[in-house]
Amino acid sequence: MPANSKTQKWLDRVERWGNALPDPVFIFLGLIALLVAVSVAAAQLGWSAVHPVTGATLTASSLLSAENVRKLLTLMPETMADFPPLGLILVVMLGAAVAERSGLFTALMTRAMRGVSNRFLSPAIFLIGLLSHQAADAAYVVLIPLAAIIFAAAGRHPFAGIAIAYAGISGAFAANLLPGQFDVLMLGITKSAAALLGPAPMLNPLGNWYFTAALGLILIPITWLVNDRIVEPRLGVWTDPPPEGDMEDIADPASQRKGLRRAGIAALVIALAFAVLALWPGYSPLIDAGATGPARLEPFYSSLVAGFMLLFLVCGWIYGAAVGTVRSHRDVVKMMTEGLATMTPFLVIAFFAAHFIAMFAWSNLGPVMAINGADWLRAQQLATPVMLILLLLMSSVFDLVIGSASAKWSAMAPIVVPMLMLLGVSPEMTTAAYRMGDSIFNIVTPVASNFVLVLVLAQRWRADFGVGSLIALMLPFSIAIGLTGLCLVGLWTGLELPVGPGAPATYAMPLP
Repeated sequence: MPANSKTQKWLDRVERWGNALPDPVFIFLGLIALLVAVSVAAAQLGWSAVHPVTGATLTASSLLSAENVRKLLTLMPETMADFPPLGLILVVMLGAAVAERSGLFTALMTRAMRGVSNRFLSPAIFLIGLLSHQAADAAYVVLIPLAAIIFAAAGRHPFAGIAIAYAGISGAFAANLLPGQFDVLMLGITKSAAALLGPAPMLNPLGNWYFTAALGLILIPITWLVNDRIVEPRLGVWTDPPPEGDMEDIADPASQRKGLRRAGIAALVIALAFAVLALWPGYSPLIDAGATGPARLEPFYSSLVAGFMLLFLVCGWIYGAAVGTVRSHRDVVKMMTEGLATMTPFLVIAFFAAHFIAMFAWSNLGPVMAINGADWLRAQQLATPVMLILLLLMSSVFDLVIGSASAKWSAMAPIVVPMLMLLGVSPEMTTAAYRMGDSIFNIVTPVASNFVLVLVLAQRWRADFGVGSLIALMLPFSIAIGLTGLCLVGLWTGLELPVGPGAPATYAMPLP
């Protein structure tokens, strides 16, 4: 793409605007300041609503009242500690850090791509990209350069390999064939938002699984078609050799095979152990014998957080011991420490996000706005699919300028989750629609955290590859994924399909 083209100039302008945005911490500070001002005005104006379940009249409360100021200053540690996603994501990361740093995630992605025929390279790499969502940033630094080399070795354009890998890792981030860390984080935020109307419904890390898995399976042939019929023909033929040093295994093939074999056995043992705890006659601590229906499985769903942590920790440890990356228990502790260190930015944002959500609850603005907003939406007589598609489009627009999905959801969830609950939409379905919208522009916005990393990886193959070049490369995927997600959200809610185990698309608390 010419450097002086109108498209390039517009993309440069978008990049400057994105870089001019404040840090998410200061975005939350701004939201808190706005929330305080709105709460004061709402209290003065007497904003209120009648709770559709209890019949109680809810009134807006000023955050500058003596009671709320006292809560802010005396409950600050509790507010931070009680932020639902905080404990969940830190527990899972303890194990994921070991699996990543021991080389297990890298080995799984590398081994999975060997022996794949030229014809099926695109769907195979996209599938590995979907599965690599558990590997966090390891997928970017391992799978993307690996895909470029595999495509070049097969006589195909390396940028087509970069494109399909990036699409699977980031563009299809709303698709998850295997639930993991991000599901825990997002549904934790959703649960705290749903609690603004009263006791939160049962939410679990599998709450979006049916939707995300279906989305992933549908996107495999769609992105295959886009890559092989639209993206790669535009790139032409590549004849240059690959740059040096783009692919280095951390272990020799024999050790890698031994480590993966032992890690696989460990994974089966852990899965069997959890099955025993849920199914063993007379001893089923993961089943609530006193409950009925899906509620019986609530202990099992809650245990999945510990399950993911143990799975990653044990399998990563065993793999590392086999290949030599883990020589003693001290290495494991060091990996866990380093993994939690990478969560420091999240911890800083979580402090302010926790206070925003808590202050939102203290002000009563959430339920008041939700009830009145739901009443207005109901008067418009919009179909449920239309409401969720509007949410999807709104989150996709925000994704162009704010990179953090959890930060955006922390700000939006206290409003949209209760509002749509009152209109009969389950919290899980609302979360799925938001996640779909949030992932559409991940691969074409320069403000995305890994956009620059992918750009640098591409520049190893062509030094003049620019921002506009990467956006032009990925835009067909972004359009295809967005249209697919929009249609799927409409179809899912129109047919009222369950979003996950024990998670219907509709919620049994509509307005009377």
